[in-house]
Amino acid sequence: MMKVDNENTVLSFLLNQLKNSKLIDKIVVATTELKEDDIIFDYVTNLNIECFRGDENDVLDRHFQCAKKYDFSSIVRIPSDKPLIDPEIVDSVIEKFISSNFHYITNFQPYTFPYGTEVEIMTFESLKRCWEEAKLPSEREHVTPYIYKNKEKFNIFNLEYGENLSHLRWEVDRIEDLELVKNLISIIKSRPILMKDIVEIWKQQPDIFLKNTKHNFDEGYQKSLKEDKNFLNHKRIN
Repeated sequence: MMKVDNENTVLSFLLNQLKNSKLIDKIVVATTELKEDDIIFDYVTNLNIECFRGDENDVLDRHFQCAKKYDFSSIVRIPSDKPLIDPEIVDSVIEKFISSNFHYITNFQPYTFPYGTEVEIMTFESLKRCWEEAKLPSEREHVTPYIYKNKEKFNIFNLEYGENLSHLRWEVDRIEDLELVKNLISIIKSRPILMKDIVEIWKQQPDIFLKNTKHNFDEGYQKSLKEDKNFLNHKRIN
């Protein structure tokens, strides 16, 4: 809910970026049932965007119940810490999905695109299978690890970029990340903001990106993996 310019929050800027997708049929914000997230529900409702509320920690269940409620046959997943998501990248992933028989397509297994441009699309059947079979905390919290950890069960494709730009990062996890995004939004006047626009700024002004390359890009998932160990140890003891 923090502002990225005079008008937009992180969330609304993300939604405005996604509205430029030519292939997304419906946007639903899936937040938690916590009282503190009432503000998100009210905010997106006022933007005339659907909002689904579900479990705080079992994000896989939240996604499954949301997809089930809206009768989605396929689901594009965009985490809300990606305010500069590129709608052209989103559409390229969807196009590949439509023209193929893959159960799941992403662009970060492995990474070649920058952090902050992640897209996932999956069939409802694949999401349902995850929901039924995934047990570990990391698989429930991060929704799709069960898919790419069990490649023998799913037909998977990873969309790669022409060069490896995975050292670049403009997702919002910390205040310095937010400052970078605000800076980019103020510099780039065209809308929607595309990855190529940001890469051009990086080539011209690489120093403004330096604070955002010092952290563990995957620390949330790494934390969940530690919880997996505790979960498995507790299970052995019992």
